[in-house]
Amino acid sequence: MPQTCTESDIRRWRAAAVDEVSAAARVARVRKRSIKAESKDQLLRLALSMVDLTTLEGADSPERVRGLCHKALRPHPPAPQLPSCAAVCVYPSMVPTARATLGEDSPVKLAAVATAFPSGQLPLALKLEEVRQTVAAGADEIDMVINRGAFLSGDDRRVFDEIVATKQACGEAHLKVILETGELRTLDNVAAASRLAIAAGADFIKTSTGKIQPAATYEVTLVMLEAIREHYLATGVRVGMKPAGGIRTGKQALHYLAMLAEILGADWMTPALFRFGASSLANDLLRQIFWREDGYYQSPRRFSVD
Repeated sequence: MPQTCTESDIRRWRAAAVDEVSAAARVARVRKRSIKAESKDQLLRLALSMVDLTTLEGADSPERVRGLCHKALRPHPPAPQLPSCAAVCVYPSMVPTARATLGEDSPVKLAAVATAFPSGQLPLALKLEEVRQTVAAGADEIDMVINRGAFLSGDDRRVFDEIVATKQACGEAHLKVILETGELRTLDNVAAASRLAIAAGADFIKTSTGKIQPAATYEVTLVMLEAIREHYLATGVRVGMKPAGGIRTGKQALHYLAMLAEILGADWMTPALFRFGASSLANDLLRQIFWREDGYYQSPRRFSVD
């Protein structure tokens, strides 16, 4: 991972323009793709295993976090054959509760937002201390937000250096870098921010905090996946992707997985490299899975509320 960036790097990240017409056409083609029944069964379960169940509200409580952890471990207790979710994502103050509930060797990762989520508006020293304390409390993954003001004003070097410092503060924990694409305004900016974050050492790049609209869209996800592909072809290093916010249905999840398969291939079809930041998605995936088994939709009340 490079520790510095040059003016040449910055020009390269900003150089390649996105053809928005072509991007829209590719998205439309993916969304029309037919998926065979046997593949759909497998993909719905795969999507469930990729969900990061998330609670990031001012009213969060230990009881809510414990409930979310139990759901992540067993999304529907009467069906223990179903996979667990990928992770639980909480505020730093809730990490000890989540860690105690999940246990030390849980198949479910414990993620926490940090660096003054969702605005990122704190001095860097305070953001880094929050990261170190959160990892020490038991977080496996840190979701950081970039300084969008710095990026939009052209201060790429500052954004880069903050990601590098945050990655170092994470130690062994994985780092997901949130671009907040709804504030980046253009697909060109999304592409440039993706390249910057990847070059700075992101383990994952993530679309959104979920607090700004629009959040995840097919178009920004396509652009971010292409940046990951570009990096992989140049370096052989695999970086993960997490669309977050606004993904609520199994049908949408299947479209995202079809796009993932088309751009990055089978190696990325795993929770280790692709996640959905969409808690409400889990219950619709469960409804779709049981509809395919039973031939009718279960009442939403059959499944626990996230």
